[in-house]
Amino acid sequence: MGSPFGSLLKTFRSERSLSQLGLASKASVSTRHVSFLETGRSFPSREMVQKIGTVLDLPLRDRNALLDAAGFAKTYRETRLDDPQMTDVRRALEMILRRNEPFGAVALDRYWNVVVANAGYAEVHSLLAGHDDIVPYRVETAPKVNVLRALFAPGGLRDHVVNWPACVRAMLPRIEREAHSRDRKTRELADELMAYEGVAAIAREERIDVPPLVVPVELRIGDSTVALFSTLTTLGTPQDVTLQELRIESFHPVDAASEATALALFAAIAAAKKGHQGT
Repeated sequence: MGSPFGSLLKTFRSERSLSQLGLASKASVSTRHVSFLETGRSFPSREMVQKIGTVLDLPLRDRNALLDAAGFAKTYRETRLDDPQMTDVRRALEMILRRNEPFGAVALDRYWNVVVANAGYAEVHSLLAGHDDIVPYRVETAPKVNVLRALFAPGGLRDHVVNWPACVRAMLPRIEREAHSRDRKTRELADELMAYEGVAAIAREERIDVPPLVVPVELRIGDSTVALFSTLTTLGTPQDVTLQELRIESFHPVDAASEATALALFAAIAAAKKGHQGT
């Protein structure tokens, strides 16, 4: 009968299509030792657990899980973004988001929930969703806006995306990959997205061998269509679970025409707000 650590180690190793010999070679130990660790005949030192986490390139959350399974205290903390200890991080995050104004930029958690958004993102969301549930530069608390639900569910952002099938097709491989996580919430979110009308049909379509590097998001705003593309970035090599799982999505105009159209829309929105405040 295996140990909790051994079972988890085998799972992590298998997910990376790595044999016991491959792991042993990378960790500079014998194949027999890896076998004994997985069957529970041997127990790892803390140093060995940390070495395995590095060799397998595990996310911090999984490294903590491996340490816990081996009976050791977790190494990496998980701090809420609104915690006073994160003041400098919030300031840096705000600086990153502000650099993308007036175009949208948003920090998302591991479940694709909005954590912090800039003014450009909040304005467009309000315009398309019809309600102001995102406040610029505020650390959002539950219930948070989920950007995947907004894109996949009928009646939300989806209704304003001209090339919705192409956007969904581009997102599906990542969603399916994340669905294999041991995290129940991640799997449930993936199942929910696949159940929305039209999504399963797109998933059944033949996959292209080489996905495009950039998939424009064509938004219909009033009588105008704006073509944007997005980039996803992370915060370097943080030593906090929360920070490692943050992803920053920034939107950029595809071409000069789209940039001019978007800037005109932002100017019109600003003028309308100013006029409303003056009345």
